[in-house]
Amino acid sequence: MNLIIVESPTKSRTIEKFLGKDYKVLSSYGHIRDLPKRELGVDVEHNFKPKYVIPTKARKAAAELKKAAKKAELIILGTDEDREGEAIAWHILQILDSNKVKHQRIAFHEITKRAIENALKNPREIDMNLVNAQQARRILDRLVGYELSPFLWKKVVKGLSAGRVQSVAVRLIVDREREIEKFKPEEYWSVEALLKQRTIKTDFLAKLVKENGKTIPKLGIKTKQEADKIVNDLKNAEYKVADIESKEVKKYPMPPFTTSILQQEAVKKFGFSAKQTMRLAQQLYEGGHITYHRTDSLNLSADTLKDAQKFIKNKIGPEYVLDMPRIYKTKSKSAQEAHEAIRPTKSNQEPAQIKQFLDQRQYKLYDLIWRRFIACQMPPARFDSTTINIQAKNYLLRAFGQILKFDGFLKIYPIKYQEADLPLLEKQELLKLIKLIPEQHFTKPPARYNEAALIKILEEYGIGRPSTYAPIISTIQDRGYVEKNEQKRFAPTEIGIIVIDLLKKNFSQIVSLKFTAYMENDLDDIAHGKQNWLEVLDRFYQPFHANLLQKYKEVEKKKLEEPTDKICPECNSPMVIKLGRFGKFYACSAFPECKHTEPIILSTGVKCPKCQKGEIIERKTKKGKVFYSCSKYPECKFALWDKPTGEKCSQCGSLLVQTKNNKIKCSNKECGYRK
Repeated sequence: MNLIIVESPTKSRTIEKFLGKDYKVLSSYGHIRDLPKRELGVDVEHNFKPKYVIPTKARKAAAELKKAAKKAELIILGTDEDREGEAIAWHILQILDSNKVKHQRIAFHEITKRAIENALKNPREIDMNLVNAQQARRILDRLVGYELSPFLWKKVVKGLSAGRVQSVAVRLIVDREREIEKFKPEEYWSVEALLKQRTIKTDFLAKLVKENGKTIPKLGIKTKQEADKIVNDLKNAEYKVADIESKEVKKYPMPPFTTSILQQEAVKKFGFSAKQTMRLAQQLYEGGHITYHRTDSLNLSADTLKDAQKFIKNKIGPEYVLDMPRIYKTKSKSAQEAHEAIRPTKSNQEPAQIKQFLDQRQYKLYDLIWRRFIACQMPPARFDSTTINIQAKNYLLRAFGQILKFDGFLKIYPIKYQEADLPLLEKQELLKLIKLIPEQHFTKPPARYNEAALIKILEEYGIGRPSTYAPIISTIQDRGYVEKNEQKRFAPTEIGIIVIDLLKKNFSQIVSLKFTAYMENDLDDIAHGKQNWLEVLDRFYQPFHANLLQKYKEVEKKKLEEPTDKICPECNSPMVIKLGRFGKFYACSAFPECKHTEPIILSTGVKCPKCQKGEIIERKTKKGKVFYSCSKYPECKFALWDKPTGEKCSQCGSLLVQTKNNKIKCSNKECGYRK
């Protein structure tokens, strides 16, 4: 009997379907060994030797693998072909005593019969460069977390933690918040003319673009007075067509998905978090529907491209077939071209054909992946574009027109575009002015990051890697350093700002964008066998540790207490407001002798409609999401997601609430009343 070991039970079940009775497929349920939870687990005095243990949750799986391995003639390790997967395979071998068992390593990028059979024909050895890159990352993160976190406890507040990459992500959010705070809006104006042909009723807009032959920049017209002067100049002007330019414009399809682009698109289109997207993609991969979903490669195999062209010709139409397959090249230096982009395992497996086997969210994501892949092998959309320049005194106005001529890839992968029809005009033709439209604008501050924007900026700076974006975003929220507002954009918490300011001042490398990117490059070099992982660790740790010891002496503890007029009910000492991991709370000033604390309650002043005893107060979920519930909880479990206004619905008598978009509606879903 041959024993195949993978990291997921779903993956093991899918693979088992393709193989005969000579194979048994078991799962390790993820990592089988890790560093211990309650100690550093790294011997910094002896070449950073890690102390690996089998976690409690992995002990049952480990015992089953050991038992099955004793009966197996051959151990085949089929974990994912990335650093984590390679490390899992290596750790499995260590608990099975690799010197005594005959073993092979296989790799595949999709879970299909063809891919599994091909992998079994082409086994290889464990790639220790990948394993060491994973070990280096794990140990680096452990050293930073276990050495820097106690410093934060002592100098700021107990319970805080610091992460090597997570801290940089929080820094980006804090820096953006500071940009927004410093931003001063600038006024500017635009001027448009509504024009028409003298004999035809069809009108169109033309925008002022030049004065005296010079282009007017976006902020060129700064005040109403300047705009009014231009409008007065143009009121009695003669409007003449100066020239007309017509051309065909092509819009090309986007490349197939990499991990980060899939995460960004799923946020934009469906509101899925990065963590949710990765979980759904994992399920689709393990079910054999898509290729491996942790990739920064845009490569597509020759067979795949041939299958896509065949499907497009037969199902969409011969006019949508390319003369030659379109090849994409990734810009990422670290991308592994042996991997492929994320694509369906079968080009002809249309989403509707497998809808019955997927839940609603899995279906949405598969549909997105399938359409993006098919579209990338289709012709560009073609538009007839027209630009008309119109002279009026010493001013030039410009009108744009665009009409879709051939839909191309848009037939499969619709994206937003605007069509604008212009009347048929001739050069030197005189036009009639209907009205002039001056409009006031103000520059806007940079937007806070949503998940898509944060992933994009992390990728641009080379911070983390595709597989790490989802855990980074989850971790910085779980730690209470950032919160999502009603628009699902990230804002730093007060404690998040304090921690980042302290790190920037005292541990600048830890939150340096360039330094963190350099570390990622070092990890990539280890994976490619270009650097020694122990040397990389030593080069980082020695200066980091020396600086940490010095900062313990230099940095004073932050004073985060605010006095109040409240008295402690247990010892009659004054109460103060303290700042903790998850925000402010009341605490006795006699701490640690008295440990009494109370939450700070923000009341809406609205009486609970259910029990008629408590008030509706503002609360937060563990993830920081605001909701409103009765102050008598848990006796009364009345709760709302939207803030009550204090008014009652004129139709059903339920509470009216204010939505996140500042709309007023009835809290009773069956009523449907809106103001």
